Amino acid sequence: MRVLRAHGITTLADLTVRVPRRRQWRKAVPGLGAASARAIEQFFAAWPALTEKARALVAASQRGDIVPWETLKLPQKVDGTHGTFRAPLATCTLDASNDYEAVQTRLALQESPATRRTYRKEAERLILRAIVERGRALSSLTTEDAIAYRSFLRRPSPHARWIGPVRPRSSPEWRPFNGSLSDRSVAHALSILGALFRWLIGQRYVLANPFAGVKVRGGNGAATLDASHAFTEGEWALVRTIADGLEFRNGPASPSASSKWSKAAAQRLRFLLDFGYATGLRASELVNATLRDVRTDARDDHWLRVTGKGNKLATVAVPPLAWDALARYLAQRGLPVSAAQWRPQTPVIGSLETDSDAAISSVRLWSVLKRFFLLAADDIEADHPPLAAKLRDASTHWMRHTHATHALGRGAELTTVRDNLRHASVSTTSIYLHSDEVKRARQIGEAFGARK
Repeated sequence: MRVLRAHGITTLADLTVRVPRRRQWRKAVPGLGAASARAIEQFFAAWPALTEKARALVAASQRGDIVPWETLKLPQKVDGTHGTFRAPLATCTLDASNDYEAVQTRLALQESPATRRTYRKEAERLILRAIVERGRALSSLTTEDAIAYRSFLRRPSPHARWIGPVRPRSSPEWRPFNGSLSDRSVAHALSILGALFRWLIGQRYVLANPFAGVKVRGGNGAATLDASHAFTEGEWALVRTIADGLEFRNGPASPSASSKWSKAAAQRLRFLLDFGYATGLRASELVNATLRDVRTDARDDHWLRVTGKGNKLATVAVPPLAWDALARYLAQRGLPVSAAQWRPQTPVIGSLETDSDAAISSVRLWSVLKRFFLLAADDIEADHPPLAAKLRDASTHWMRHTHATHALGRGAELTTVRDNLRHASVSTTSIYLHSDEVKRARQIGEAFGARK
């Protein structure tokens, strides 16, 4: 019993999810001898009804609580050990004995952390939904299950179980979704899951792909970006002005915890706004950037080396607004401003911890900006309701959209903005080009003026 407790097995329900998947199951419990393992197996054989009740308790407990899949304790009925559509073990090229292990092998093939997180997110959502709502293993899903999952993605319910704010995976407030998905996001999720099942078929782990032929109306439109997710010149100037006084809001007149910003946090926020807006970087590129990646060429132009989508290496221009913001932010962190004295591993965006080599995480970056946008929305609600509504929807990526819109509006060439954003096609960048629309509206307006 002492050995079992040390391994986190304190009840029959805990034990029943670990026992006998294969002959060497005891090796997963350090210190458990062969004789003790045989005694446990004999107990399970002698009391099948009791152990089935324990399995039911485990499944029932999972229905009320959604937790990250690595913390799930599942009976074999829903872990895929005996999935309905499992292929013959003798032909499978994977060592995985259940669905979770098979998916983990698929994720391990992805060397890009961002891609791996995206694939994990979609696989995890499906597995949790299959177990909690359908009572089935991933390898037991039917085409009808896949169709139902498409509807579920559009509006995950019940809301309290599935949807919540961004939280660390260790938090009890963690949820698989932050909100309902658009048609384009649903289509993207289903394409990832379809690819996952095709891979599982290729490894001879499962026999069929339940997502084959499951389409999403409106999910394959030509436009890949939403140019409305950008602030106008005037809107951005107002937002940036609000950021200038953040640390001075901490008096009695601002009792809300969300309105209180330390001096260091306010300085970092202003740097994020200036540097992110002026460079148009993606969130992952912002958090991964280090001083090693910053260089100055012979013409005294500044550049940042980044690894973008598909692990593609590229350089992004660092204009004066971003360069000045970086120098100011380094000084505020107590770091040298001269490139000759930089420590290469220092992150461009620092953590508020004392260690200057600690980087901010993607989740933290998102939450910092989201907190500021919501605060700014509250500030201007009475005078600027439309902008307040935009701010409540805004995310890190809106700075990239705003960068593109303003660069083109100020006369930057389409190909220049395309190259700096690293779009594959100039047609993608042209979504942000509004000059033709302005000209068209003006000329048609002049042709058909109001009645006098």
